[in-house]
Amino acid sequence: MEERIILAGFGGQGIMFMGKLMCFAHMNKGRYVTYIPSYGAEMRGGTANCNVIISENPIASPLVTRATTAIVMNQPSYEKFKDSVVKGGQLYVNTSLIEVTDAPEGVEVISVPASKFANEMGAVRNANMIMFGAFNYLKNFLELDFLWSQFPDFLSKEKYSKIFGHVKDAILKGEEFARQNYSLRKTPNVQVEKK
Repeated sequence: MEERIILAGFGGQGIMFMGKLMCFAHMNKGRYVTYIPSYGAEMRGGTANCNVIISENPIASPLVTRATTAIVMNQPSYEKFKDSVVKGGQLYVNTSLIEVTDAPEGVEVISVPASKFANEMGAVRNANMIMFGAFNYLKNFLELDFLWSQFPDFLSKEKYSKIFGHVKDAILKGEEFARQNYSLRKTPNVQVEKK
């Protein structure tokens, strides 16, 4: 299994947090991981993206040019990265902020109104965790009990006590939405096309 992921949005949407959480949890699951962040001119409000690779085998290069999955949280990120996903891959789209146009051929588009749900839950900053919950469920990656066990070490003690409850609720919301609207993949593996 090798999952090559591009995560993108604007600064302040928790893109880096989502990428780091993926890597931290999968590393503790015994998998190989790489993480490369990229920031725009501004941290908050500017563009931000990161490359994450999760693999059962050693990773030759941490750079993702042809992704098996892209998670995009705003319109500029959708336009920039939609064509980076290989055929047979998945494109997770925050449809609260993105109008899906010219969707790439042969790519499954997973539409999640993450920002809308986060607003309704009273924590707009947790849109990233709603998307993470949908992604984690559909890829059949991390069991929830294992995922919850990662947060005390992933977060500082102060942050854990302050935000974990909200984060957990957001992840469960994303999973619930994905379960009701999409089919679970049989395996978390997508074959990367040769270029």
